[in-house]
This record gives sequence, C-alpha cells and structure tokens, in this order.
Amino acid sequence: MDHQYDIIVIGSGPGGYASAIRAAQLGKKVALVEKYAGLGGTCTNVGCIPAKALLDSSEHYHQAKTEFTAHGIETGDLKLNFNQFIARKKEVIAQNNAGLNFLMRKNKITLYQGTGSFEDAKTLRVSNAKGENIILKTTDFIIATGSKPSSLPGIDIDKKRIISSTEAMDLPQLPKSMVIIGGGVIGIELASMFARLGTQITIIEYADSILPTMDRELGKTLQKSLGKLNITFKLNHRVQQVVNQGESVSASYLDDKQQLQTETAEYCLMAVGRKPYTLGLNLEKVGIKTDQGGRILVNERLQTSQPSIYAVGDVINGPMLAHKAEEDGKYVAELICGETAHLDYHLIPGVVYTWPEVASVGKTEEQLKSEGKPYNIGKFPFMASGRARASRDLDGFAKVLVDPTYGEILGVHIIGARAADLIAHATLGIRHEITAAAMNEMVYPHPTFSEVLKEAYLLATGQPSINY
Repeated sequence: MDHQYDIIVIGSGPGGYASAIRAAQLGKKVALVEKYAGLGGTCTNVGCIPAKALLDSSEHYHQAKTEFTAHGIETGDLKLNFNQFIARKKEVIAQNNAGLNFLMRKNKITLYQGTGSFEDAKTLRVSNAKGENIILKTTDFIIATGSKPSSLPGIDIDKKRIISSTEAMDLPQLPKSMVIIGGGVIGIELASMFARLGTQITIIEYADSILPTMDRELGKTLQKSLGKLNITFKLNHRVQQVVNQGESVSASYLDDKQQLQTETAEYCLMAVGRKPYTLGLNLEKVGIKTDQGGRILVNERLQTSQPSIYAVGDVINGPMLAHKAEEDGKYVAELICGETAHLDYHLIPGVVYTWPEVASVGKTEEQLKSEGKPYNIGKFPFMASGRARASRDLDGFAKVLVDPTYGEILGVHIIGARAADLIAHATLGIRHEITAAAMNEMVYPHPTFSEVLKEAYLLATGQPSINY
C-alpha cells in the first residue's frame, strides 16, 4: 500500500475534517489520522452536537411541563424517560459519524485509526489498537488534535463524581443535585439542561458575572432568565477544593466575603474551560514549540516553526469554537494548495445554546470603553416583538454598537429566541462594513424574530422606532 500523501491531517474534528475535505476538493491526495473509532472529534462525539441534542430535548420537556397549558395543550401525567433522553443523543452522534464517513469516501480521503507521532517533519508513525505501526510520508501536515477539559490546580477529574462535560452528557441516571464550577458557556449550557429536568444546580463562578467574556449585559440578563429554573448562582467565589465522598461530592470555596463555605451535591462538574491536546504527537522531535498554555505557536499562515507542519483549531491561539476550527482548516488547506484565503477572528461569533439563546459578534461595550472608542447604542427588547409575543419568548434584547461618525457596526449582542441564527445576519453586516442605517433599510419579513435586529439598527442611528 502506498503511504505517500500530499497532505496528512491529524485529528478528525471540525478543523481536521474541514481541512481534509477542502484539500481533497482541490486535488490533493489526503490522509486523515484519528485515534478514536468515530470521526468528528469533540464537537461531534462529546461536545457541540450531543450537547445541543440534549439541550433541545430538555427544552421540549420543560416547555411541556411549564408552557403547554398556556397554549391550550393538556399533557396529563408528564414523565421523563432519561434512558431515551440519552439514547436520542447517541442516535444523533451516530448519524453525524456516518455522514462524515460518507464525506471521506466521497472525497477519496484515506483514513487511519490510531495515534500519530512525528518521526520528522515529513514522516508520521501511526500506532493502532492492533499494535501495528504504520509509517506515513507527506509533503505537508495539518495538526488538528483539538482540546480536552481542564481543571483547577489540585482538583482531579476522576470521571466518577468529579466529572467533565464529557461524563456529564452520559450519566446513567438523572442526578438530584449538581455543583458546577465555572459560569462560562459550557457550565451555563449544561446547568440549564439539567435544571430543566429537575436537577438542583449550584454554579460557583470566580468572576462577578456569568459569561464573563461576553458583553456584560448578556450575562446579567441570562442569569435573571435562568433564575426561573432551579439554579443558584454563587458569583465572585473562589473554589479551594473538591472531594469525592463516595455517593456525593463536597466543594469548598471562599465566598465574596472571603469566608470558607462548602457545597455538597451528587456530582461536581468542572467547567473551567479546555486546554490544547497534543499528547503523543512528539512535537519536541520536530522542534515545534508551545506557549505556557500548551498552544502550538504558529505564524499568520498558521505554520509552525516547521514550514511543512501547520496547526488549526483548539491547539492554537484564538477562541476554542468549532466554527473557528473549520475556518482555520479551510484557510490552511487553501493556502497549501496555492489558493487565495481569508481569515478574520474578529468575525467569529460566539453562541450560548441556553433558552433564551445568547449570541455575540464584534466588540463588546466593555471593550469599546477600555479602548476609549465612542459608540452609539441601539437596543430593542424581544417583548416588543409581535413574533416573540406569539411564541411567548419575551426574554432578552438585541443590542447594536455603532460608530457615531460613519455608522459602521462595531458589535452586535443578542439574547433571545433564535439568537444563534440571527447573529449570522449581524456578522455579514460587520464583514462587509454595511452601516446600521443600511441594515435597517433592508426589508425584514413580518412577523419574525429578525425584526428585533432591524429595530436595534434603527435606534442606533438615532431614529425613533415605530414599534417601541
């Protein structure tokens, strides 16, 4: 068998499969190396996709329990089948795995299951479960090995009572209580999912707001909305220790008055972020360097110190998002193939799949203030939307930040129904430097959630809204 390739991609997550497929489309002979049986990496198997499947299922259950009566729907004796709840998630994963396998065959990409380790800048050793070692040769490599959950110093994720997001989405039964360390995207999404099902949730967050990296109004509004669920927020608290007590866990923390407190629950979910995963790649042998956070150092072309080795996605600097990894992957594949490629991290939106959803792109109000940059605000509430009133999705707002001189859109921040879909509209506006006035002048279908953005753009120009 010929083991010589034009490009070898290591890792089959969004960055890996996107780069492999794009390179194959551009005529390259491509191999993809993946250590696990299922393609798709964290996103497809234990991250984005399964999390959204569970979030959607939990929202259906919550709606049936709390909202259906208002719509004239009587459900009777409502029950949760937790086994089926988890089984549906597994079905979704299997469907996505099958789809990726089809794309590999369609694009004539050769798959190798095993762990890749560099022999030199042109050679990779792949060790598989059978104990075999296969030597692959290539002109260029793309490292796309992703990330894994991180923890706090001195706190080990034992995968039994002290768990990561991976274990949280595959528990054998619904927990009665859970303490979540971290109020960022992962912690908040899983908190909302379990709370909808009836789990008593306590979130302990070091910052003074949930979603601390996003526009602060978003976190404050989401906390108020999630307060309707069985969630307790302990903000500005520092976790000291987490102990597995057999049938429960105890989390010790310093509160906002520096008093030591303890929280006990069935499980402790560590949701303090993720860290790059490069274990076993043997980066030292090829002279590839990482920073203090373990991220592979790359230049503007996403090349490492070895010109023939590129890196994309979570293993390099930038937001750890699936869509960012995909853009990295396509960008690198096109560069290697001699195409003109474009990449702009400023245009990568962030999304939180709670309900209401949260989405953001561009500058936050806090960033603009720290930069001393003037801005106008246009803010329109969902409660003033006819579409939102029709569906009873009244929480949230659209907030547009605009340059007062030229009308350029600097940032857009949405919390409300379908915010995850609406943010693409805003990203397009920023990408092509369309003014807020021009974005408002577009004709929006009525009634739709998109009209909250139309009105926010109008208000940002200083014009009054006829709907608010």
